[in-house]
Amino acid sequence: MNTAPKYQEIPVHKRNGGKGLPRLLSDVNAQNTSTGLISATLMMTSPIIMLFEVAENGGLTVQQTINWMFAAYLFAGLLGIYMAIRYRIPITGGSSLTGVAFLTTVASQFTYPEMIGGFIMSGLIIYLVGLSGIFTRIIKWVPREVISAMMAGLVASYAVRMVPSFREMPLVGGAALISFLLFLKYSKRISPALGAMVVAACTLGLTQKIEIADLPVHPFLFSWQPPEFTWMALLTLALPLAMLILSNDAAVGVSALQSAGYKPPIKQTLCTSGIFSMITSLAGGQCANIAGMMSAICASSESGPNSKRYMASVVSGIGTILFGIFAWQIVPLIQSLPQALITILAGFSLIGVLLSNLQTGFSGNNFPMSSLLSFLIALSNVSFFHISSVVWALLLGALVSKTIEKPNRPFVKESNNV
Repeated sequence: MNTAPKYQEIPVHKRNGGKGLPRLLSDVNAQNTSTGLISATLMMTSPIIMLFEVAENGGLTVQQTINWMFAAYLFAGLLGIYMAIRYRIPITGGSSLTGVAFLTTVASQFTYPEMIGGFIMSGLIIYLVGLSGIFTRIIKWVPREVISAMMAGLVASYAVRMVPSFREMPLVGGAALISFLLFLKYSKRISPALGAMVVAACTLGLTQKIEIADLPVHPFLFSWQPPEFTWMALLTLALPLAMLILSNDAAVGVSALQSAGYKPPIKQTLCTSGIFSMITSLAGGQCANIAGMMSAICASSESGPNSKRYMASVVSGIGTILFGIFAWQIVPLIQSLPQALITILAGFSLIGVLLSNLQTGFSGNNFPMSSLLSFLIALSNVSFFHISSVVWALLLGALVSKTIEKPNRPFVKESNNV
């Protein structure tokens, strides 16, 4: 049975505010607030360490590094708030984690102005792809079961990482697991993932001494950065970065929203991501785009009624903006947290997403082999020809569903009759 919530598309004339601020406040509840906070926390913790590695490899000054952080988080938060309120869909803004990981390998090859130029060209590419409608047609060609199976495989790779982390921090992990199960059984208002997060943090504080490193930075207002455009930056920085954002963030985010029963405006989402990315680049940051995993968290059933889940993205956006503003004070605390703790928290926050996508992808009889193929490819997290496993999972799963399998004629049942 398909357990995904049915989404009633909001008329265009009601999207731009509805009843205004009272309507927005009335849609806030404990569930979408908790998942929004979880999304913001993951956005704060996941890319930040690699961003410092980019700064070190690229020879960025302290002011340039903080400027980068401020711009990326500020405009990512603004993007999520705008899109969520505009369309009443949990479209969550973020700064690409895989994009930051990619930049750690190429930052040493460019000056800071050349990187800014590459970021602007990357945002322009994303905008043009969205404007062309190519991305929309590709997504519509993929069956929903294949999309959900891909999401399940991608999320499972994150959830499985919890197991080794439990061995590293058995007391913290055990307390988080017990609290997660208790909140799951007895609490209807507080997200089990948020309960596990709070208990894990308290247990860590009581059992281990956290040494917060000093970071010699001071608050300052960001400044616009002059770009420098080169062919080398276009070919080796802008194009790969745009492909990573489209495949690892846009494809994941759109697929997560669709698997949750929403009809996201794909063209508008990509075009807005491209525009915000270009603005972020001029302000000294990397990009601001739809966030894949964060959108999946905010769109999950743990965010409460589907008509109010968009407020999880608004809460996430507010938290992301605040982090950008106060990053110079918060970063030392985040750097002091054990990586195992971050892995455990990320795993718990994605359990609901994993369960719902497994049910949607494999509970029916339409495309069992296509779904399984998509699940395994996404689970592998292996890239071929610089194309991520997410794209391969969607393309190959859709290809098998269109050429080999037919709806309501499952491959498994035919095999059992042989």
